[in-house]
Amino acid sequence: MVSSTPSPSGSRTSARTPRTADPAPGTARPRTGTRPRKTAGPERRAELLATAAETFAEQGYNATTVRTIADRAGLLAGSLYYHFDSKEAMADEILSAFLDDLWAGYGRIEEAALPPRETFENLVAESFTQLERHRPAVVLYQKEARHLAAHARFGYLTDAQQRFRALWTGTLERGVADGSFRPDLDVPVAYRFVRDTVWVAAVWFRPQGRLTAPQIARHYSAMVLDGIGSHPSPAGPEQDPR
Repeated sequence: MVSSTPSPSGSRTSARTPRTADPAPGTARPRTGTRPRKTAGPERRAELLATAAETFAEQGYNATTVRTIADRAGLLAGSLYYHFDSKEAMADEILSAFLDDLWAGYGRIEEAALPPRETFENLVAESFTQLERHRPAVVLYQKEARHLAAHARFGYLTDAQQRFRALWTGTLERGVADGSFRPDLDVPVAYRFVRDTVWVAAVWFRPQGRLTAPQIARHYSAMVLDGIGSHPSPAGPEQDPR
């Protein structure tokens, strides 16, 4: 992906006649000079994107080919190009959908303008809501965002990372300022800890597991807030051991 319109992964030949479940047998490729795309209904597109997301999450972006995705979806590799022009296009839609939903939820939290502690709890809860909804996309983002963001098509990933950092560090800084969080809190360290602790859950979280996403979010918030809250330590101030 060295340009804003990357070449598709995998190989194909113009002589191949795409076969899908919908066109009648013998249907020829239209000779318009462009590949027809987005001809499937929204449900079929969603199924194909879900298959691609799971494959990216399991195998990694670079190791995944269009043929692999097509095989899992029950299509010929050439047929997939009727719906998406490349695997980059699929990854783009997967990541964009996740980030759009995440920022819609975060935006509602920002608009509520609650105190820092409640804002923090709501951010954690919203993160787990989106993790449950977009788990494969979160895994893809965690593993590949830095690599993908170096390419023009995925430049928005860098913007997302900066917005994410600003929102969370701003919440932590407000909490330190109003006494909600401990005065000696190192905000950059706390931010990285919270970020990695929350999103790495995508690796092990399963929707049908013992705990629901909201339950896990409450446990996470409790554990983190017990550490960064401004309550006094029962052991008193730390003493120099020398």
